[in-house]
Amino acid sequence: LVVSHEDAEDVLQEVFIRIFRHIDQFREESSLSTWIYRIATNESLRLLNSRKEEGVVSAEDVQEELMGKLKASDYIDYENELAVKFQEAILSLPEKQRLVFNLRYYDELEYDEIAHVLDSKVDTLKVNYHYAKEKIKEYILNR
Repeated sequence: LVVSHEDAEDVLQEVFIRIFRHIDQFREESSLSTWIYRIATNESLRLLNSRKEEGVVSAEDVQEELMGKLKASDYIDYENELAVKFQEAILSLPEKQRLVFNLRYYDELEYDEIAHVLDSKVDTLKVNYHYAKEKIKEYILNR
């Protein structure tokens, strides 16, 4: 979600701190991994939202910043043009769709788990995932 390796490390550190401080609050209403995903997702979104608030930037500006970080990343194989387009397409998605897509596609979570992580309804998530796939396909075919 945060794209850059440095930001991911910052988020990861915050996630581990929150887990350590709040493990006693884990109520076993979901699996431990789902609880951790929720913490990680919230921390990622907190970081992105703090960027919006710091400079009072729009969501589009944050997406542009993420796209810039993607292009500067050492972890992308720039010779694989399709992989680069795929990553750009994901970053062009609205935040909610990008979040659902990442949790489903990369993390291979079931919709029920994603619903717990995002505190959302399964049907809504399925629609978001479907729209995300369509937008990614359109982005890749038309750019």
